[in-house]
Amino acid sequence: MTVAPDLDVHVLVDEGAQAAMEGRDVGGSYGEAVQVLEWAHERFSDRLVVATSMTDAVLAHLASTVIPGVRLAFIDTGYHFPETLGMADAVEATHPVNLLRITPLQSVAEQDATRGPRLYERNPDLCCALRKVEPLNRMLSEHDAWVSGLRREDAATRTWIPTVSIDAKRNKVKINPMAAWTQADVAAYVGEHNILINPLQDEGYLSIGCAPCTRPVTDGTDVRAGRWSNSAKTECGMHL
Repeated sequence: MTVAPDLDVHVLVDEGAQAAMEGRDVGGSYGEAVQVLEWAHERFSDRLVVATSMTDAVLAHLASTVIPGVRLAFIDTGYHFPETLGMADAVEATHPVNLLRITPLQSVAEQDATRGPRLYERNPDLCCALRKVEPLNRMLSEHDAWVSGLRREDAATRTWIPTVSIDAKRNKVKINPMAAWTQADVAAYVGEHNILINPLQDEGYLSIGCAPCTRPVTDGTDVRAGRWSNSAKTECGMHL
């Protein structure tokens, strides 16, 4: 499924951007996030899905507060830390969400048998394509719009992120309600709402992906500096 033929994706993006601006004018970055999520729910209903990495439950809490019963997608790559899988269980148990656990077409063992072990070392782009991008694409084929927790502060490669945009590869509307949030905004929201945090954050894992490709980061470095730290790779491909 792509955006319904009677809905022009460019018009939808303009609508969403207007909603975001109105929310920002009233309530800053938080107001922007709430307003654009309300707009997305009104516009897309059950054709809307929220994607989360389970680094924390900020987006899950925010989205399910605005949209109780929201579809929350978690891509279980087969390589996640046990703490991340525990976060998914905890979020499902404590938030009014419909959690979709999306898995790759092959298990890790099946992939190792067909492509050799430790593909993440030999060809990380292919590994991400098989274990992250393909499952995401398959899941999004059932939806018209998706929400991510991308923030401009996350990395130098993300400073351009708009609140609402066209996902041109998939012909979907993509919504980043937290795009303008600073780390201070996130910390304040966590404290105010007692948000669940992946326990790995206490060990220096500030951006958490698959276990073989994620390392702790030191103070003052890019939040995503621990991802694929032994290569020039900076993105898994889900957001490209």
